[in-house]
Amino acid sequence: MATFTKQALTEDANGEGILVARSATAGTTIHTTTSGTTFDEIWLYATNNHSSAVSLTIEYGNTTSTLVIEQSIPSKSGLTVIIPGLILAADKIVKAYAGSANKIVIFGYVNRIT
Repeated sequence: MATFTKQALTEDANGEGILVARSATAGTTIHTTTSGTTFDEIWLYATNNHSSAVSLTIEYGNTTSTLVIEQSIPSKSGLTVIIPGLILAADKIVKAYAGSANKIVIFGYVNRIT
């Protein structure tokens, strides 16, 4: 039987959010999965306190241009769902970059499935 445990993102152990400081690939690291047969169910949310919308690119698993999720984050609209519980495993990395550096903050958590 599978066991679920809620975990902080590897780059946000205190839950304060991760500032997306990069504006090009390879992005700011958000989370790194563990090795082996453990899966991470990843939940990410973004907020934008800038005066206009900012594009956000999530590099999901690696920095290959075909493995990205792109979304526009509206200005001052609270939290926007970015990753709604997708799974990832085996030493993969989630990174993010934005159209404007230092405008987007990412929050989230992981349900680790073993």
